[in-house]
Amino acid sequence: MKKIIMIKIPGCPYCANARRAIAALKQEEAYRDVQVEEIDETTQPELAAPYGKDYYYVPSLFIEGKKQFEAKPGMDYDTIYAAVKQAFDRAKA
Repeated sequence: MKKIIMIKIPGCPYCANARRAIAALKQEEAYRDVQVEEIDETTQPELAAPYGKDYYYVPSLFIEGKKQFEAKPGMDYDTIYAAVKQAFDRAKA
């Protein structure tokens, strides 16, 4: 199983929705073991830097350095949930 990296910033409503989706998915048996490492680009810029050229908006999800999802302004929870679920499925593959 591959680890998901989530780039986030504090106070971001889209990041909050992604975290909510992650928590919901981890309640399911199939996704309990999926690992998500959160990197706060404001307090951990050195960890976010390697991903910096591949995203503009947060949250952004990466698996093995490849972007899986990048939120866009106006995205609703259901859209973010579906994208997070897709990333979880890719992490398990």
